[in-house]
Amino acid sequence: MNLILVGPPGAGKGTQGEILSKKLGIDTISTGVMLRTAIKEQTEVGKMAQSYINDGKLVPDEVMVSIVKERLGQPDCEKGFILDGFPRTTAQAQALSESGVKIDKVLSLEVDDEMIVGRLSSRRECSKCGAPYNIVSNKPQKEGICDKCGGELIQRADDNPETIQNRLNVYHEQTEPIKAYYDKLGLLVTAKGEEELSATTANVFGALGLEVE
Repeated sequence: MNLILVGPPGAGKGTQGEILSKKLGIDTISTGVMLRTAIKEQTEVGKMAQSYINDGKLVPDEVMVSIVKERLGQPDCEKGFILDGFPRTTAQAQALSESGVKIDKVLSLEVDDEMIVGRLSSRRECSKCGAPYNIVSNKPQKEGICDKCGGELIQRADDNPETIQNRLNVYHEQTEPIKAYYDKLGLLVTAKGEEELSATTANVFGALGLEVE
């Protein structure tokens, strides 16, 4: 399955992407992790993207399209993939379609803004592998330590109230319209994000026609 995850920042796309990755046996490709790695390593793309991400703004379309198309061309994507964080604009969605990449489903995680603000204050991320956690709903086995690689869990610098609100505004204005684009193509399905992780997963699996184990 070639799947795109859509939803506001903090909706749980990263967590659900990891669950779906294990269920379907395909890789989750998070453009956010790709970009933050580039920033940490101070690559050319990383330096270009840093100012945009720190301000809660979107990286320009031409930069994102080139990064993602290159990534989808790698061998591990031949059996399927889950895109998390791309496309974020209708122009990116159109560019992806024009590039010939086949998409089977676009899943939109629906969560209201008030819940998002509460979630982001408790969100954590592995400083090494980028694995997502939440100290309320998706705790690591050992406090502050990644279950996968043993890396330190950190709070992202852009998870402060002002930037959170800016990112939500950007999502509603620039990203949410892609739902209408994919709905017209007959690819859009929706799932409600709940407080409990298991309930959200059940909604996601139901929307995609998968059996809950």
